[in-house]
Amino acid sequence: MLKKTVIAGALAAAFIPGFASAQAPASPHTLTGNVGFFSQYIFRGLTQTDRDPALQAGFDYGHASGLYAGTWASNISWLRDFGTYSGGGSLEWDFYGGFKGAFGKSDFGYDVGLLYYYYPGTVIPGAVKANTLEAYGALSWKWLSAKYSYSLDNKTFGVTDSRGTWYLDLTANVPIGETGLTAIAHWGKQKFEGSAVPGISNDSVASYEDWKIGLSYALPKDFTIGAFYTDTSMSATQEAFYTTPAGRFVGKGTGTVFIQKTF
Repeated sequence: MLKKTVIAGALAAAFIPGFASAQAPASPHTLTGNVGFFSQYIFRGLTQTDRDPALQAGFDYGHASGLYAGTWASNISWLRDFGTYSGGGSLEWDFYGGFKGAFGKSDFGYDVGLLYYYYPGTVIPGAVKANTLEAYGALSWKWLSAKYSYSLDNKTFGVTDSRGTWYLDLTANVPIGETGLTAIAHWGKQKFEGSAVPGISNDSVASYEDWKIGLSYALPKDFTIGAFYTDTSMSATQEAFYTTPAGRFVGKGTGTVFIQKTF
């Protein structure tokens, strides 16, 4: 409907004298949304749903100045899988805001902001909530991007004494000609700081690297389908840290398929 309205307005402006001057100026505000169904939720190379399906949705507000804010949510299971939440622990709800723009009229862009990961629920005695606040900064060029996220929280994703933990994300989303296909490639490094246990650094047990490769395909009506494969690089100690009491390693190489719609 929006596309039809734009086309009608363009035709009227071309053939009806004075039409363009009578139109109201374009609004500086935009509101968009997205909803997707994934065969599992992968975050930084780790399955958040124990390889079960995930329903995800979000809304974003943007201003012509570059300011933006948004929220996004997904079902999860990892907090219950690891036994840290006695109640709840089945939802990730994110809130974020920042400022983004381009360097002059070039293809280079920037994005800076804050992101809060909220995990509602009740933790078991002795455990801490996984709620985490990160600051981030990103640079982009056409289909390439580099993003650095820095934890401002001392209990990053439930790991205590971890303020200063960071994640580096290098991603390429490359359109393949006029086919509607986009090639996806990603490499990331999660580096934990601090020491939750005296004498044992968080880095030695929780840091790792991850990667992803896949394809997406643009469909009519703003739908997108895709598939990707992810894996992680960890030592035996780190694999043990990311293995649930039931013996499930959440960083194992795995494939994911999805369908998503933006509106």
